[in-house]
Amino acid sequence: MGVSEITARIDAAARKAGRDPAEITLIAVSKVQHLDRVEAVLAEGHRVYGENRVQEAQGKWPAFREKYSGIDLHLIGPLQSNKTRPAVELFDAIHTVDRAKLARRLADHAQERGQSPDIFVQVNTGDETQKAGCALSEVDALVTECRALDLPLKGLMCIPPIDEEPSLHFALLAKLAARNGLDGLSMGMSGDFESAIAQGATHIRVGSAIFGDRVKPA
Repeated sequence: MGVSEITARIDAAARKAGRDPAEITLIAVSKVQHLDRVEAVLAEGHRVYGENRVQEAQGKWPAFREKYSGIDLHLIGPLQSNKTRPAVELFDAIHTVDRAKLARRLADHAQERGQSPDIFVQVNTGDETQKAGCALSEVDALVTECRALDLPLKGLMCIPPIDEEPSLHFALLAKLAARNGLDGLSMGMSGDFESAIAQGATHIRVGSAIFGDRVKPA
């Protein structure tokens, strides 16, 4: 579809929900995409991108940042504790903080660097054993921990189960965020972002609808 069509759909969904489209950030998910596809979207002027893996992002984005100004890079995949230092150095936001140990390591590196990425706590709203994210019962404690560590906590993130109605999970995440005084809601992907916007999403993650099917670079 391209960025312009997705943006038009975001605008329409926001206005239908009585929201300002400017409240919603489109994260173009560039993981496992050919560099020429990513550069084509950069050339269109879009600047907010999402990556799943620190190592892949390290091989892709420093060169793009030399060529294009204003890139805002978000980590949207699980973060291993041994990758926290490069993550802090490379990303502008991390959406997948799901345990206190990880938060503490990020805080340590951010303090050393004197700067921290924006932080989102990932919540496993479907209680799926195979999926990252903190348990529903642990959300409040992890939010408290992030704040105690002086991390710039912006909101919550979720990825609903593929076989359940996503709007129910989006509504749940919004409720959890409100309870904790958080405004940021990272939720909604290519197939359900309009539903997420209706439930208050501030960051949506769209990949295949912009870039096409993922193809590992040769």
